[in-house]
Amino acid sequence: MTRSPDKASQVAALGAERVVCDVFDPAALTEAMAAFQPDVVIHQLTDLPERAEDIPSFSERNARIRGEGTSNLLAAGAAAGAGRVIAQSISWEQAAERGRLATAELECTVLRAGGVVIRYGQFWHPGTFYEDAPPTPPRIHVDAAARQTLPALAAPPGVTLVADDRAAPQAG
Repeated sequence: MTRSPDKASQVAALGAERVVCDVFDPAALTEAMAAFQPDVVIHQLTDLPERAEDIPSFSERNARIRGEGTSNLLAAGAAAGAGRVIAQSISWEQAAERGRLATAELECTVLRAGGVVIRYGQFWHPGTFYEDAPPTPPRIHVDAAARQTLPALAAPPGVTLVADDRAAPQAG
């Protein structure tokens, strides 16, 4: 699901069924979820800029999607009969209080719903903020994150960590 028709074509190009819907429209979200009939909702909602240096200017937008968006997504999933929710979170300390509060709100909402929270390390791979080299720990290559997310389908409710804190490979 994406709220951007432009990004819907990217979703389709990856082989997934695309759904264009705004998480801030609860009625449309519930209708889309009911039509899709998911067994599991995998929550990867964020509202981040294209460039890392712009993150501070997106803090309120991202906090809204992590709070209100999470609540709407979980309500729509429950109405559609989804039996489980798995949600993305982060495994590093945020500098801004608003970000810390939004992360805590997301995690509490998901845990109260009996879901699984995955605290990922910082993603690195082309198309992320760290395209060419891994960031400082905690971090995770996006391909490894995807592989390590699958076991969460069978995990009991709670919090799990998905990160690779090994030393970065040396060039040369």
